[in-house]
Amino acid sequence: MSKPLIVTIPHSLGKDEAARRLKGGLAKATATLPMFSLDEEAWVGDTMNFRLNAMGQEAWGKVDVADKDVRIEVTLPWLLQRFGEMIQGAIQQKGQILLEHKK
Repeated sequence: MSKPLIVTIPHSLGKDEAARRLKGGLAKATATLPMFSLDEEAWVGDTMNFRLNAMGQEAWGKVDVADKDVRIEVTLPWLLQRFGEMIQGAIQQKGQILLEHKK
């Protein structure tokens, strides 16, 4: 089992608003990333478990929404581990866009 990628994104939205934005925007955000597709997402409280397809490989993880940050944990298959930094950066960038404070 590979070590998961962990991305923590701070926000100032509060837990409810952050979860609302993620629920409404996660599929859209992954749709803008070539070679990625969100195949499954299941919310239980403030935690979402998901499965995605990246370059023909299945990855899975979870998103934990807290009052001041969102923690995303993704476990990649060994074929995708070499792209870990690129994937981590894409998650960070798309997550920040979803969670930025809009006036």
